Amino acid sequence: MLVGREREIKLLQKYHRSDQAELVAVYGRRRVGKTYLIRQAFGDDFFFYFTGVIDANKTEHLERFAKAIIAHGARTPETIETWMQAFDLLSDLIRSSKSKKKKVIFFDEMPWLDNPKSGFLKAFDYFWNAFASARSDILFIVCGSATSWITRKLFRNRGGLHNRVTGKIHLNPFTLHECEAFLKSKNVLLNRYDIIESYMIFGGIPYYLGYFENNYSLAGNADNIIFAENAPLKEEFQELYASLFKKSEHYIEVVRALSRKMRGMTRDELIEATKHKNGGTLTKILEDLELSGFIRKYLAFPSKANGALYQLIDSFSLFYFSFMHGARPTDIHYWTGLRDSPRLNAWRGYAFELVCFRHIEQIRSGLGIAGVLIGISSWRSKHSVPGAQIDLVIERGDNVVDLCEIKFSKHPYAIDKAGEDDLRNKLSAFTQETKTHKSVHIAMITTYGVKQNIHAGIVNSQVTMDALFTPD
Repeated sequence: MLVGREREIKLLQKYHRSDQAELVAVYGRRRVGKTYLIRQAFGDDFFFYFTGVIDANKTEHLERFAKAIIAHGARTPETIETWMQAFDLLSDLIRSSKSKKKKVIFFDEMPWLDNPKSGFLKAFDYFWNAFASARSDILFIVCGSATSWITRKLFRNRGGLHNRVTGKIHLNPFTLHECEAFLKSKNVLLNRYDIIESYMIFGGIPYYLGYFENNYSLAGNADNIIFAENAPLKEEFQELYASLFKKSEHYIEVVRALSRKMRGMTRDELIEATKHKNGGTLTKILEDLELSGFIRKYLAFPSKANGALYQLIDSFSLFYFSFMHGARPTDIHYWTGLRDSPRLNAWRGYAFELVCFRHIEQIRSGLGIAGVLIGISSWRSKHSVPGAQIDLVIERGDNVVDLCEIKFSKHPYAIDKAGEDDLRNKLSAFTQETKTHKSVHIAMITTYGVKQNIHAGIVNSQVTMDALFTPD
């Protein structure tokens, strides 16, 4: 059963109904459900379907294409030696069809077809511009997990495919609302606190959540899915990066460095930590990771280009480096036994921040400022002692800046005197160093709210976890 994805289904239906040729790219992180979405939208009603295979070469792909074209009703081809020949056969198959309805052609994992010197992209360019684009009965869907390839080779193409993509569907991980609905559809009944912690581990990736079983707790499911002897995600981290990036070890090195400094690092700090040279290779690695949704590049408040920070935002990658990298746990009940340790609580604090960054729209609505947003950023002091740092800065259009403190707690969060002093220090340092003329408010984002006591008055507004579960 397809949960969520209403917007994406409507878009696919719109392209299917159109009276012109449509070239639609569906892209997003591996395991996010791209192929499943397209199959749910069209069933098996594809005029032609073909998929790339990781690490297959040109010859192997063309051999598979020959079998696919025959299976879809084409004449038995001679040996296909080039992609030009392959697309000529596809053109002939389309011409021979007597059907007037839209022909859905689906190329899954297209980036894997574009081997070096294979001529694939040139042949696809010719097929689309010389034949397919002139027909009104073609919906060509390209799909891929290598988002950087989709972006560079299709969206930013400066050759014949420039501006030829007529539809873009970026499939994001589930929101908390969608995770809750998905788990309920599997009869997995978790409370919202546990659903948030599952998001902190699995990042709202439907494929990962699909392994949940309804007779286990969250901890039991985590053990079975990640730490058990034959756990399905035991090797997922290495497979994930290897499937997306050539020389994936260089990408993992950057992600590992960012996992150690959870608030983010400047480019210079990354160069120092990874020993990468400051050049085009590092630029490509950072852009690839950003396009693929593993890291984000953001500007510290107030926004200045030279203050850009890179931050790890993929929950599963953070979880891997926090608990699985190096001396991997051998206890098949590792997660069940790791309750409330300092190491676990430290991870929870940052992992919950990542959940919040994925739900900015819900936070805005919870604060009642959905229509007055200017920008989202973070901030860290260069001068205050102790060093002041703000998890999330929301700059509003009504002359207010919200300094958001994010706290993951099993109970209403109690601010004590030290906590109030810390918040006042941050408020003072932010106001003085940024020289802002706007009103500065303290907002708390917590699981169960802020406990009312003599120190809670410093908080101007708050958002609880229930607000994070509202639909987009």
